[in-house]
Amino acid sequence: MSKLQAILNYQEIDKQLYKLERELASCDERKEYVKVKKFLETAPEKLDALEVKAVSLKNEAVELSKKYLATEETLKDFENLDELVTGGADIAFYKKKAQSIVEQLKKLKADLNALTASIKETDAEYQKLKKQVISAQKQYAEVSEKYKAVKASREDERKAIEKQLAAIAKDVPTEMMEKYQTKRKERIFPVVGALIGDRCPFCSMEPPLAERSKLKGGVTIECDSCHRVIFSE
Repeated sequence: MSKLQAILNYQEIDKQLYKLERELASCDERKEYVKVKKFLETAPEKLDALEVKAVSLKNEAVELSKKYLATEETLKDFENLDELVTGGADIAFYKKKAQSIVEQLKKLKADLNALTASIKETDAEYQKLKKQVISAQKQYAEVSEKYKAVKASREDERKAIEKQLAAIAKDVPTEMMEKYQTKRKERIFPVVGALIGDRCPFCSMEPPLAERSKLKGGVTIECDSCHRVIFSE
């Protein structure tokens, strides 16, 4: 048996394993399992981010409250306004200054209200996410078992195919098998194919003439476009 025929025989059986893997990968049980698993993996980071945001908002609110109280304190300077006016002070100047302080207080109050609303919103989002995490943790055990059951139901089939592949692999040169398995892990399948005319059988790109000229006596080349292994019959 030629080296090329050996890898083609291997690939023919491997099609069954590839199909089985695709069916398992696309089953509803795995989709649900992956969905819950991914949520649980990303949730801690989201919870931490919300916690940091809440602390930052609270600190900002504290500083804004201090600024509000300090600004409010300046209004006491106008408690004796009548005496200042009696003493000849410019009433228009003091009115303008007092009005400016009042406007600052209104602005600070509005900012405080907005911060308070953001704090409540962030806290509500945090509590909601915590509940979702607790629910997902309970759900994870269930979906994990369901997916394991589906895989277990196909395990005998998988082992039978892998046994056939192990027997055929003995006829495939080590270097060729390593290349094949590397492509396989990169989710490239089928891996090996014969030129159709002068074009790659998988992506229809035409290899350079210099490369095609190497295709003699079972020698293979790699397609520059789809990176599969091609040969000429």
